[in-house]
Amino acid sequence: MAPGNNPIEKRKDVLGGTPVFKSTRVPVSTFFEYLELGHTINDFLNDFPTVSREQAIQVLEKFKDQLLQPQ
Repeated sequence: MAPGNNPIEKRKDVLGGTPVFKSTRVPVSTFFEYLELGHTINDFLNDFPTVSREQAIQVLEKFKDQLLQPQ
């Protein structure tokens, strides 16, 4: 993912700085909670239509890349 293409933003004026999907008010933590509870990405996208599939995949890729980086 290109450095300027971050799907997550934190702004004090949006949910007090909670990380959200860019240009939405949907917390990224909600996405992971859905997945932890066994819901699909489609379930999440249906419930939060302001988040695009591309944004959801970018978030997963962002954290995958961070986890797989050599220490």
